Amino acid sequence: MLKASVIGNLGNDPEMKYSANGAPFLRFNVASNFRTRTPEGQWEDKTEWVRCTVFGQRAESLSQYLKKGMRVFVDGRLEARPWTDQQGGVRAGLELVASDVEFMSSRSEDEQRASGGSGGSGGSGEYREPRQNTGGGGGGGSRPRPAPQQQQSRQAPDDDGGDLDDLPF
Repeated sequence: MLKASVIGNLGNDPEMKYSANGAPFLRFNVASNFRTRTPEGQWEDKTEWVRCTVFGQRAESLSQYLKKGMRVFVDGRLEARPWTDQQGGVRAGLELVASDVEFMSSRSEDEQRASGGSGGSGGSGEYREPRQNTGGGGGGGSRPRPAPQQQQSRQAPDDDGGDLDDLPF
């Protein structure tokens, strides 16, 4: 099995479709940005597009929340899926069949939070669909992610000739 994960932004609103036997599936594209050096030594921004698909009841529930531009984390397995380009030629490609989809905060929200600014949605907006067992069953609700805990810094007491055994850490 080929396992893969991608973090990026949705390039379009997801498409909710149904197979011939009525099984729901949700298809969307994720743009993942990265930087690389050119042979001349200059930095260049690049974007890779990853086609993702979610099957079953999870597809229907996620279709209500996923929108173009949202930042997501998608984890699953890769499958070979040929596709047809605009000129009618068949092209080779890989598709990420998602087992987990999480909502993530946007880069601008992260920067606002880091700079101490307010605004935005007030949270990471993450949503993780629970894994489903192989035997039927539902799934469903959102599970809020706990806020990151901040470490409290401990300061050593002033050196007043006290014993080191009295230190609180």
